[in-house]
Amino acid sequence: MKNSGTGKNMNDTLHSRFQKCVDQYRDKTALMYKIMGRYQTITWREFGESVCRFALGLSTIGVKKRDRVALLSENRPGWPISDLAILSEGAVTVPIYPTSTPKQIAYILNNSESKVVIVSTGEQLQKLKAVFDDLSYLEKIVVMDRLEDTGVMQFENLLEKGKELFLAQPGLYDEHTQRTGPMDTATIIYTSGTTGEPKGVMLTHENIIFNCDAADCVVPVSDEDTCLSFLPLSHVFERTVGQFFMIFHGITIAYAEGIDKVADNMEEVRPTLMISVPRLFEKMYARVLEKVHQGPKIRRKIFFWGIHVGKRLAPYRLQGDRGPSLLRLRYAVADHLVFKKIKERLGGRLRYFVSGGAPLSKEIAEFFYAAGVTIVEGYGLTESSPVISANRYDQIKFGSIGKPLPGVEVRIAEDGEILTRSPSVMKGYFKNEEATREAVDADGWLHTGDVGMMDEEGFITITDRKKDIIITSGGKNVAPQNIENLLISDKYISQVMVYGDGRKYLTGLVAPDFNILSEYWGARGVAFNTHQEMIHDLRIYDFLLDRIQEKMKDMAGFEQLKKIALLDHELSQENGELTPTMKLRRKIITRKYFDLLDSLYEKEF
Repeated sequence: MKNSGTGKNMNDTLHSRFQKCVDQYRDKTALMYKIMGRYQTITWREFGESVCRFALGLSTIGVKKRDRVALLSENRPGWPISDLAILSEGAVTVPIYPTSTPKQIAYILNNSESKVVIVSTGEQLQKLKAVFDDLSYLEKIVVMDRLEDTGVMQFENLLEKGKELFLAQPGLYDEHTQRTGPMDTATIIYTSGTTGEPKGVMLTHENIIFNCDAADCVVPVSDEDTCLSFLPLSHVFERTVGQFFMIFHGITIAYAEGIDKVADNMEEVRPTLMISVPRLFEKMYARVLEKVHQGPKIRRKIFFWGIHVGKRLAPYRLQGDRGPSLLRLRYAVADHLVFKKIKERLGGRLRYFVSGGAPLSKEIAEFFYAAGVTIVEGYGLTESSPVISANRYDQIKFGSIGKPLPGVEVRIAEDGEILTRSPSVMKGYFKNEEATREAVDADGWLHTGDVGMMDEEGFITITDRKKDIIITSGGKNVAPQNIENLLISDKYISQVMVYGDGRKYLTGLVAPDFNILSEYWGARGVAFNTHQEMIHDLRIYDFLLDRIQEKMKDMAGFEQLKKIALLDHELSQENGELTPTMKLRRKIITRKYFDLLDSLYEKEF
C-alpha cells in the first residue's frame, strides 16, 4: 500500500544499521540500566555480542524468517537485545505493553499468530499462564529474569546456546542477517484500541529507517548525547525515536526505573535528550507552580518576574535573534535566580525534550521555553512509523505540530482531515485488508483521522480527532481537545474530559489537582479530610467552575462549559480510562461515568 522507490540499498535494514554502529563505537557506552541502586553500563561491543548470541539462540528453538515473536517487557536492556535479535533472524517483533491485561495479551498473541513470546518477569509470566489454554499458536515462552520454572526457557540459556552455535559456525549469524531486505515486515504494532479492537500495524524496515532519517532535521544530535528512556518501548514513538533513531546516531540510552522515578533518574543520568508525552510536562508544570506557591511572597514575585522576562525574550530567540541588550541582561539574572533551579532538576544538561503521542498545551510549551527548556513538539501515527511532522529546534511555532518531515507529503482534505503520503506509511494492517483500504486510499494517502489546518508557512495545527468532534443538539461542531488543553494548563486542574455530543450545552468531567487545591484552601483555614469531602464542597465546585469559565471567556458561547462534575481520583491507564500514551478513552470514560455526566443536564418531560 505504500510507495516504493528505485535504487534501494537492499542490505539497508534495522539490524544492519545497528551492526555498523557496533563496529564504529565498540567500547563506548550504548546502554545504561539501574540495578542494586546504581546505573550499570553496556558497551556497543557487548550490546552487539548479546544480539548476535540471542539471535542464534532463537534459531535453535526454531525461529525463522517471517515468524512472529512477541515481546512483553518493561524498558530494560533485554528489550532492544531481543528486538534486534528477532530482526536479525528475519522474524517479526510483536511488542505488547507491559501494562496489558491477560485478555489483551491473548488477543495480540492469537491475532498475530506469534509462536514465541519473550517476557521480562514472573509477573508477566503469570498473565500468560492465566490465558495459556486460549493461545492457539504459541509454542515457546522465554523469560528474561531467572525463575525456577521448568515450563519456560531462560533468556540466559538461549544466550549461551547462541554463543556455542557462533563458536561452532562463525559465519552463521552474518548469513542469517542477510536474509532480510528493507521491504520485509519488521514489526506488527497493535494500536491502543481507542476505537474498537486493536489492529496490527505492519511496518517494514524501510518504513522505520526512512522515518529515522527524515527526523534528522528536528534536533541536532551527536554520539556524545545521552537519552533517558521511560515511555514504553512497545509504543511506536519510543521505539522509532527513542530506540532506533538513538542507536543510528550512537547515542547512549539510559533506562528509567519507571514513570514514578523519572525525576530522580534525570538527576542521576543527566540526559541531554528526552522523548516524552505531554502528561509529563503537565505534571512538571503543576509541581513547579506548587513549589513556587509554597515559597515566600518575595520568591513568588521573582519567579513570575523571571517568566515574564523569558516570555518577552522568546520571540527574539525564536527568530534566532539575541534580543535587546537590556532584556538579555534581565534574562541572565532570571536564569540565575529562577531557571537554573528548574534546569538542575532536569539534570542540568538537557538540551531538548521531544514531545509526541498527544497534543501539548500551548501555554505549557511557552512556559518551559521561557524558562530555557525547549520542548519540540511533533505528530504522527503508528501507521506512519510514526512521525509525520515536527517543529524544528530552530523553527518553533507554539500550538502547532510543526512542518512535515522531508520527503513526507501532507495535505488537508475538504472535510479538514489530515492526509499523508511517504515511504514511512505502513505496509497495511495484519490480516485486515478491509481496514487497510479504509485507512490508505488507492493513491497511497493515509487518512489520519485527525482534523487540522496548515498555515502559509507550512506549520500544521490539529484541531481534534475526526471521531472525537462533538456535535451539540444545536448543530454546533466543537473540538474537545482544544478546550481540554486550555483547561489543564490551570494549576488546580489535573485532567478534563469535555462532554456534550447531542446535548444542549457542554459539560466537563474534572479531576482536580488535590495537592495544590488542599494547599490553597489550607492557607485560608479550610481543611479537608478526604478527596470525597473536597469534591462535594460547594466552595470547591464554584472555585473550579469560576476558573474554568474565566479561562474560556474568549471562546464562543457554545464552546463554553456550563457545568462540571468532579472526580475524587485521576483517570488512569490501570482502570482502562487512558491509553498507554495517556490519551482519553472517551467511550469508556463516558460509559463508566454516564450517570454522573447525565445528571448535569436538566431533564425534559
